[in-house]
Amino acid sequence: MSDDTYEIPVPASVLPGLRVAILGAGKMGGILLQAFLKNSLLLPEQLVATVQHPDRAQALSAQFGVDVGTDNLAAAEQADVILLGVKPIQVPAVIAEIAPALTPSKLVLSFAASVKTRSIEDAAGCNLAVIRAMPNTPALLAAGATALCSGRFVAPEQIVLAQRIFNTVGRTVVVDEKHMDAVTGLSGSGPAFLYIIIEALAEAGVNVGLPRDVATLLAAQTAYGSARMVLETGYHPALLKDAVTTPAGCTVDGILELEEGGLRVTLIKAVKRATQRARELAGG
Repeated sequence: MSDDTYEIPVPASVLPGLRVAILGAGKMGGILLQAFLKNSLLLPEQLVATVQHPDRAQALSAQFGVDVGTDNLAAAEQADVILLGVKPIQVPAVIAEIAPALTPSKLVLSFAASVKTRSIEDAAGCNLAVIRAMPNTPALLAAGATALCSGRFVAPEQIVLAQRIFNTVGRTVVVDEKHMDAVTGLSGSGPAFLYIIIEALAEAGVNVGLPRDVATLLAAQTAYGSARMVLETGYHPALLKDAVTTPAGCTVDGILELEEGGLRVTLIKAVKRATQRARELAGG
């Protein structure tokens, strides 16, 4: 038997040489940290992250092999790209804290909901490239939807870089900043609305005699498959709906109940209300 030893090759980084800091590796920041590593967008040595509490920093560092601490300024100084994942109310204090590390050569990607790019630029005190992002929680499974918008000092190659970063956790779109509150209301809040729909479908399945685990699986897989049909065929949802709806069949009776119950209008109102709340938060 040969004494030769073989090492398992480490996948190369998709973005070699880039240093990224995640300030606030909480819920969404933690999701992105995992996604970057899982998809080899970045290697552990290319990442640094911060959290509020030292014990949490130690646990994350041990889990992912990434330098995690509590010093935002130290993390920002090491990075080419700074992901701002703190709560919106914390953004002014964090920008003030890391201001000595901010230069026009750095890129800040903020996913603090409702915080405008202009407010970060002004607080930075330099011509800082700021891109605002609105990802959603299915990013955990690389099935997220992220909208991006550029601040005043963003170069075209920087928005391309932001797209590459967020494409690792799903699909991205680039919009004008005036649409970001609507994005928050639709895709940011949307998973919660869809979970209610899945839950209701599962409850209906139980009501007509299915075991709960079977009903939940069927409801969730049906929602998943229907979404894939829209995304991958490119057909309008109304056309796909009509393909399921045969004359005088079961589905058309169910659709009549949905329309009489106001589901369509209720969902529209839910997105509008969530968008309105996002605008209120943006306005302070």
